[in-house]
Amino acid sequence: MIDRAITLKQALKDRILILDGAMGTMIQRLKFSEEQFRGEQFKHINQEIKGNNDILALTQPEAIRDIHKEYLEAGADIIETNTFNATSISQADYAMEDVVYDLNVACAKVAREAADEYSALTPDKPRFVAGVLGPTSRTASISPDVNDPSFRNVSFDELVKSYKEATEGLIDGGSDIILIETIFDTLNAKAAIFAVKSVFDERDIELPIMISGTITDASGRTLSGQTAEAFWYSVRHADPISVGFNCALGAKELRQHVVSLSKIADTSVSAHPNAGLPNEMGEYDESPEEMTDHILEWAKSGILNIVGGCCGTTPEHIKAIAEAVSQIETRKVPELEPHMRLSGLEPFKVI
Repeated sequence: MIDRAITLKQALKDRILILDGAMGTMIQRLKFSEEQFRGEQFKHINQEIKGNNDILALTQPEAIRDIHKEYLEAGADIIETNTFNATSISQADYAMEDVVYDLNVACAKVAREAADEYSALTPDKPRFVAGVLGPTSRTASISPDVNDPSFRNVSFDELVKSYKEATEGLIDGGSDIILIETIFDTLNAKAAIFAVKSVFDERDIELPIMISGTITDASGRTLSGQTAEAFWYSVRHADPISVGFNCALGAKELRQHVVSLSKIADTSVSAHPNAGLPNEMGEYDESPEEMTDHILEWAKSGILNIVGGCCGTTPEHIKAIAEAVSQIETRKVPELEPHMRLSGLEPFKVI
């Protein structure tokens, strides 16, 4: 793992790395039935589990492996585990909290097998597995009850416990990186960071951490209210190998927030936007060519170190992006003067 971490750091200095695209979009194309979601393992569950995409690493592992291979074939350097909802908090929706560790191990192993296969084919271009920790289905900063702003349906300690279990499975399954992504509530992310670092300390290991937030609307803020700059100052203590944004917005709308990060982050910057904004049916219409036009301009502007796709993107999108940025120099990580940098909803810098 240490060697792969060193290799990853060197690759980030050499070129723009390609992250994969949407797993959910590809799974939806397969149109699995309830019985296929259940497989033999989960016939006993007394509720519908169709739509619990993460569980497919246990019941349909070949299908998930094939999706990973499609993205690797398209040019992805980093593939994400299919674990966006693989925490006990999110799996509680399906009464499947008891399989969370095994689920994370299985998802990471499937991705590891695919990545190793392609690394063997291209020894000069090693492929990496990012073990994904999603935001969970709850938020630590915002009340779900409009009549009681003080109410919370999850605590920081509960989030930490849930994230630790998932992290252990991701590591044991062979992840190279831990990716804390689609962060809409920075307090959730801080719980994830604490959990990940705790596991590292307990095991006397350390993997690179990627952090990716999400800007939810035209306000330019996360759901919990932070600007891009304030968000970075809140998570910078994790010393991540990259920070960035994904989901919610298409490339056109996300650009200004990635620019903000690229100016202030003394680490690599990542972005994996949606294929445009969702239409009236919740689908994504931006073609690979349209999306690549935006991403190519980003790369030429020097704001990217890692780029991929989120909702609505496919191997065709990733292939087009990979080819477009292949000859463009990666962003130079700035050296910033030391200052006290604090944040609430807004950034505060003491100069």
